[in-house]
Amino acid sequence: MYDPLAVANFFVQKSLETGKEVTPMKLLKLVYIAHGWNLGLFGEPLISEAVEAWQYGPVIPSVYQAFKEYGRSRITKMTSGPWGVGFASPIVPVIPEEDTRTQGLLSEIWDVYGDKDGLYLSAVTHKEGSPWTKTARNGIIAQEKIREHYQSLAQTAA
Repeated sequence: MYDPLAVANFFVQKSLETGKEVTPMKLLKLVYIAHGWNLGLFGEPLISEAVEAWQYGPVIPSVYQAFKEYGRSRITKMTSGPWGVGFASPIVPVIPEEDTRTQGLLSEIWDVYGDKDGLYLSAVTHKEGSPWTKTARNGIIAQEKIREHYQSLAQTAA
């Protein structure tokens, strides 16, 4: 399991490398989708933080806090924590290169969803029957709901 900011930083770095824009909304959805696919494919959580069902979709609070300063704008650098962009911490959470399974999964998520915008990804996570639609607002989205949803998607795709 990883700090959600390590997963977020992976996608921010991909954005910087490829020139594909990542906004806070898109980033939240990418981290959630990656967590879901990890649960669905491997049966274990990707991130060490609970996903919350906010009014406008699934949210990982630390990712929201770390990148909210960007508003609707493009994220221009990785973060070291939820203390705000540019916080002078020497530790920037990242996914270790030797974790090839996670690196591969996140690269696949980027390849599939990196061209999509936040509104598109929001629609994906808000589909009827999704874990977010089955959870009371401001509640925690149960890992089991997320796992079952993404296992179902994997079986449908197979």
